[in-house]
Amino acid sequence: MKTYDLITIGRAGVDLYGAQIGGRLEDMGSFRKYIGGSPTNIACGTARLGLKSALITRVGDEHMGRFIREQLEREGVDVRGVKTDPERLTALVILGIRDEEQFPLIFYRENCADMALSEEDIDEGFIAEARSVLATGTHLSHPRTEAAVVKALNLARKHGAKTALDIDYRPNLWGVAGHGAGESRFVESAKVTAKLQSTLHLFDLIVGTEEEFHIAGGSTDTVAALRAVRAVTAATLVCKRGAKGAVAFEGPIPESLDSGEAGPGFPIEVFNVLGAGDGFFSGLMKGWLDGETWPRALEYANACGAFAVSRHGCTPAYPSLEELRFFLTRGIVRPDLRNDAELEQIHWSTNRKGDWSSLRTFAFDHRAQLEEMAGYSARKGAAFKELCLKATLRVAGGRPGYGILCDSRIGRRALHAASGSGLWIGRPCEWPGSRPLRLEPELGPDCGGLEEWARENVVKVLCFCHPDDTAAVRAEQEATVKRLFAAARRNGLEFLLEVIPSKVAPVGDTTTATLIRQFYAAGVFPDWWKLEPMRTKAAWENAIAAIREHDRYTRGIVVLGLDAPEAELAASFEVAAGFDLVKGFAVGRTIFGDVARGWMAGDLADAEAVAEMARRYARLCDIWDRARAAAREKAA
Repeated sequence: MKTYDLITIGRAGVDLYGAQIGGRLEDMGSFRKYIGGSPTNIACGTARLGLKSALITRVGDEHMGRFIREQLEREGVDVRGVKTDPERLTALVILGIRDEEQFPLIFYRENCADMALSEEDIDEGFIAEARSVLATGTHLSHPRTEAAVVKALNLARKHGAKTALDIDYRPNLWGVAGHGAGESRFVESAKVTAKLQSTLHLFDLIVGTEEEFHIAGGSTDTVAALRAVRAVTAATLVCKRGAKGAVAFEGPIPESLDSGEAGPGFPIEVFNVLGAGDGFFSGLMKGWLDGETWPRALEYANACGAFAVSRHGCTPAYPSLEELRFFLTRGIVRPDLRNDAELEQIHWSTNRKGDWSSLRTFAFDHRAQLEEMAGYSARKGAAFKELCLKATLRVAGGRPGYGILCDSRIGRRALHAASGSGLWIGRPCEWPGSRPLRLEPELGPDCGGLEEWARENVVKVLCFCHPDDTAAVRAEQEATVKRLFAAARRNGLEFLLEVIPSKVAPVGDTTTATLIRQFYAAGVFPDWWKLEPMRTKAAWENAIAAIREHDRYTRGIVVLGLDAPEAELAASFEVAAGFDLVKGFAVGRTIFGDVARGWMAGDLADAEAVAEMARRYARLCDIWDRARAAAREKAA
């Protein structure tokens, strides 16, 4: 039994991807930040496919190094082998997408952290826990990193692990091309060929493009190059052929590449070739380690490569196992996969990060209710919301499963202070009390203001709606919600939709379920639903059935409070907690209402206000937890 399916070793950096498509890198105006480097990408890609993956590398002792470490953890990659280098900076890559084939790219890797990897960073006990170890060619280009890689490979073979090589030839990282040739994939070099051939015998699997086998084999004739590689290694050789797919050779190299073992390809539109090889290798490793035949493993690899070339970025483009299975079963509906709405919904939903299986939320995003209180001022409102945050953090105590709803108009300081605290953070967009729905002016008419939001913020919008609304009102509100939803997805933000029909007209057991179906029909797929407490089991069953019919990957439901007294909330929690899709609550005025009025009037000091809100919030958390435990005990 091994702890890890795969340990990758080598490059780890931050990719700054130009957001504009079709222009020169000189003209890029904004960038998107992703983790990068082939071993890092493959570790993430295989983790998404269900393998237990880890990475050995170095990162800098700064913000970008911490970003890599945190993102790896979010992706489910073990970071035990990620060392922090106190002297060197994390590697950066600035790159863009010019067209289907051109990708201007600059490596910022001068004395970077991952190139300081040394033999001392390779722990035998760690390597012994792996079923396989994967290295990439760049770390064979320098004596220090080569020594680390060779040590890891020898230890892997000693402990019965499979070994794999991604040739990953970058001429300028081998010093045979200049800084401006980052996108170059082939420059002949006898020195590079000799260095690669001196290590090829250490591998059980070697993967590369035709050009990469040219450098490994020392010939620009692909068959001759493969035969030269075969002369020094018994590894299975997998040659990537672009649009023609890939072929595997376990024994002697035949006269034609077409004679190799192949898997089905996928005729899709090429949008971005960067990262396609790492996606390919991720799928290949999944099939190889699962003991699949080469045609089946190559099918996985080709599919994962297809996802990569159809989307922006490297790691963000790779599929989850659920997504891969869906794609292989359903097939291609449209060749530009990034515009396949059904596929993109699964991609988004199954690659979300963070465990929010339980969510106890203090909602102090209220604006109008505070503004109407005696003694209110913008300064006092902002200060009070900071007290609300202190109360939340006191109750959470660093534990997972706690959150806030906080606005930026009054509560900006509290909202920003909450970033990085571990809290779930929802942020409202609606103009308070509006019907038909209007949004906060700061978002702009196209919701472009979401670009400025922290990526951990969840877009929350409250819509007062009812199945009996006129066609005109329904169409207007749905259009506003859909515009906001589309902007949230475009900016990588989760979306919470709150519906309150009881403030519009009488409700029954099917009211909320009907609204849920209407929004799905309009093309809105919330990550979260926020629903008012429903008093009957049938109403909850109907609402949950409506969600599951359309989105089995939803994050779930939180129950709102509507300023209800604690006893009434406890009764509603008892009903809601019986349904697993209900993850918790989002309650505000029940916690802060009286406290805010007393504090605004000067009757409560800061410490007293925090203590009282913490007491009330903790009490609601306890009521919810006990209701959930009782429901699960009953179900068992």
